[in-house]
Amino acid sequence: MTGELLRVMVCPPGNAGWDNPQKAAAWRELGFRHAPDFAAAQRQHEILCRLLSESGAEIVSLPAAESLTLDAVYAHDASLATDYGLVLMNPGKKNRVAEAQAHASFCGRLGIPVFGEIGLPGTSESGDIVWLDPRTLLIGDGYRTNKAGIEQMRPLLSSKDSRKNVEVMSAPLPYGSGPAACLHLMSLMSMLDERTILVDLPWLAVETVELLKGRGFRLIGIEYSERETLACNVLALGKKRLIALEENVRTNQLMRDAGFDVRTFPGSEICINGAGGPTCLTRPLLRR
Repeated sequence: MTGELLRVMVCPPGNAGWDNPQKAAAWRELGFRHAPDFAAAQRQHEILCRLLSESGAEIVSLPAAESLTLDAVYAHDASLATDYGLVLMNPGKKNRVAEAQAHASFCGRLGIPVFGEIGLPGTSESGDIVWLDPRTLLIGDGYRTNKAGIEQMRPLLSSKDSRKNVEVMSAPLPYGSGPAACLHLMSLMSMLDERTILVDLPWLAVETVELLKGRGFRLIGIEYSERETLACNVLALGKKRLIALEENVRTNQLMRDAGFDVRTFPGSEICINGAGGPTCLTRPLLRR
């Protein structure tokens, strides 16, 4: 999650229907704060894409489809990229289930196969999935990803070659604002480099905090007054470079003080309105 980002998939707001009055009218039931402002969202998304391009990443865009809803702009959640292809998620948020097949179809045309998929009774969203290292996957257990989904990941990521087995660990998530809220594990922690994690410490479970400390990670706590503006959601580009929201001035300075190059973009509409930050807007497909 912190290697140099070489290829990344995004879903521009127009492709997710933010300019479609019928789709935009569903904003309340999808948990957005207010009706989407397509023009503002498009401008902010374009700035993000410029930062990605300037970092050296190739950007590919998920095509528009009738099955996609406003949430599809958060391209991270419906699939998980592995060395062997995509694992398709079965989102706990029902309007997002169709996104997985959209990812499969588009990425198939790019030469990226489907390696596996999560099915009922399992649910899973990649916003709950954090690679602690190449062989350790930490998965949040909450309303979007359930225990059955986590159990299905284990055999998918095992290998006949024991040296390549991936250990799948679960991390209990708090109740927070309840089932309707978007609370992913990646809402509470972002990998900044191989040894450093930005954390929303009060909201992480004790066992998760002790796990991270026991593995020797350096934890940087967010400025808590910036929690509601998604301060903990930061995208690593590799080589100590990060993309964060410009709204979170204090948290961004904490990361700079820790030695990181923090590039920012405005996220009032594309991120904060729909509760999805820089990592949510991107589905990394290739890193090194």
